[in-house]
Amino acid sequence: MRLGIVTPVLTRLPRAHAEWEETAGITEVERVVTEAERLGYDFCTCSEHVAVPVDVADERGATYWDPLPTFGYLAARTTTIRLATFVLVLGYHHPLAIAKRYGTLDAISGGRLVLGVGVGSLEEEFVLLGAEFEARGAMADDAMRALRASLSQGEPRYDGDYFTYGGFVVEPCAVQAHVPMWVGGRTARSLRRAVELGDGWAPFGLRSAELAGMLERARATAAWARRRSPLEVVVQSDRPLDPSAEPERVGEQLERYRELGATTLAARFVHHSPDHYCEQLAALAEVAASV
Repeated sequence: MRLGIVTPVLTRLPRAHAEWEETAGITEVERVVTEAERLGYDFCTCSEHVAVPVDVADERGATYWDPLPTFGYLAARTTTIRLATFVLVLGYHHPLAIAKRYGTLDAISGGRLVLGVGVGSLEEEFVLLGAEFEARGAMADDAMRALRASLSQGEPRYDGDYFTYGGFVVEPCAVQAHVPMWVGGRTARSLRRAVELGDGWAPFGLRSAELAGMLERARATAAWARRRSPLEVVVQSDRPLDPSAEPERVGEQLERYRELGATTLAARFVHHSPDHYCEQLAALAEVAASV
């Protein structure tokens, strides 16, 4: 099972972050990510919200670092760890804006972009940004098709239901011939979108039985049979992991995830300081190597 990290500091969810994260900055983020890279972790993450309404900030969190400058900084200080948006809200961007900005990131990082995308759910944010809320699902499908046609092309062309373009140069573009696209979400629709249009599914907030049932139903579909490559299933733990204190329990969790069909873990840890976080990185890597 591949390991990645839900990068601390960059997103602070209520009751789900450590006290040290409240005053931490890019120095601490760089330390954590470079240590994860040294230990062989596959990816680090950064999420997206542009403006969170005050009345939902206590529930959804208010701190979301922007992925593009954050990953631009980290790309210059790392060499192998992949940079995964977790996730970009498709409705907030034209596909060519994503292709240009994140294609540039892929180029400067040497082909390390993982484009995690989602439909989004904060209606107030959609309205603020002048984005279409009601049709966001259908638009997301079209945007993913447009991105697949455009990310690695200097002169992209696409003709879809919501997006149509051609006759433009978009350089630099991604250097990967096929930028991995993960779909974030916890619904059957998000899994359908991942199976039909993506390379991976990144669910959250699902019980093990729910996850197993959804994957079982997806495997029985014609869309699954048409896939040319296996679907990456990127899971997060039900609660933060504590591999230093509970290595056997964490090992059992990893084994259960594998049995459910997960291929990758986006790890969140119990941690009390940057030092402790790095200790947990090492402990999980050791546990995973023995599973």
